[in-house]
Amino acid sequence: MTLLTKRRLAVLVAGFALLLSASIVAGLAIGPSGLSPQRVIRALAGGGSPADADIVLRVRLPRVVLAALVGASLSVAGVLFQALLRNPLADPYVLGVSGGAALGAVAVMAFGASLGLGYAFVAPAAFLGALAATILLFGVAGARGRLSSTSLLLTGVVFNAFASAAIVFVASLAGLAEGTSIFLWLIGNLSSARTDEALGVAVFLVAGLGCAVPLARGLDLLALGEEPATQLGVDVPRMKRLLLLATALMVGAAVAVSGLVGFVGLIIPHLLRLVLGPGHRLLIPAGALGGAAFLVLCDTVARSLLDGRELPVGAVTALVGGPLFLVLLRREQGGRGMR
Repeated sequence: MTLLTKRRLAVLVAGFALLLSASIVAGLAIGPSGLSPQRVIRALAGGGSPADADIVLRVRLPRVVLAALVGASLSVAGVLFQALLRNPLADPYVLGVSGGAALGAVAVMAFGASLGLGYAFVAPAAFLGALAATILLFGVAGARGRLSSTSLLLTGVVFNAFASAAIVFVASLAGLAEGTSIFLWLIGNLSSARTDEALGVAVFLVAGLGCAVPLARGLDLLALGEEPATQLGVDVPRMKRLLLLATALMVGAAVAVSGLVGFVGLIIPHLLRLVLGPGHRLLIPAGALGGAAFLVLCDTVARSLLDGRELPVGAVTALVGGPLFLVLLRREQGGRGMR
């Protein structure tokens, strides 16, 4: 295994940062009004025509920035879930954590006005929903003291079904107009991106990274098992509580502004682990940058593929992530069968 020196870490992170920069330029350039990368860069620098500046800075930039922040949040959450659960299939969407966040957010969207709760309460409600789903996941799947892949997946499937039914019930009670907007939001959509939303997601992402990066070594040791990690000096219960809280914050904030964008936390961490190895000192920042670039590109495809009509970005990520999930599940089952 290649030793991860500070120089190699800096070079690899810089490479992923360049990839993200290229995806952002592509996201700003591609659309109904096509712009060259040179025109995009001039508009970002304060030059170019007023029309270019309006398209780039007012229409596309808030959406691209929000896509990058949501993608980074979901990808880092996937990295942390896969490390904490020691399961390559762990993902906020698959395990029902995103569904719990969506249920909390939808409840406030549907009934907040009658209770005197404004839009500002959507993100806290999504966080509480994600946290409740995470606690339920660990409580049910780990009831016998161990977390198996089968129990995790079954718990996630059951909770997703419950959350979907509860969301339908809440949307029906909210009325037809509100229900329609809720269903469109649940598919996963970034069309109503706002600067203040991006700022909120950025705050929770930075907080989550601030919790995760210092614990990278502990996550590496946790791969050996909880007991060996404890013997090597890791406070496993404290680390789990802290990282689960950070993960719930990031997922809640992302779901509150984008709806249910699935499989980002499954695709990016798994591919990066295959390429970069299991070391979380590199995997966490690479996951943030890779997830950001991936969702920016997916959203660019979603709004430009149908020539004037727009696909929900969640549909694009599901088309990519669904088959990959089945491949990973088959590999996981095959691996258990050989042991």
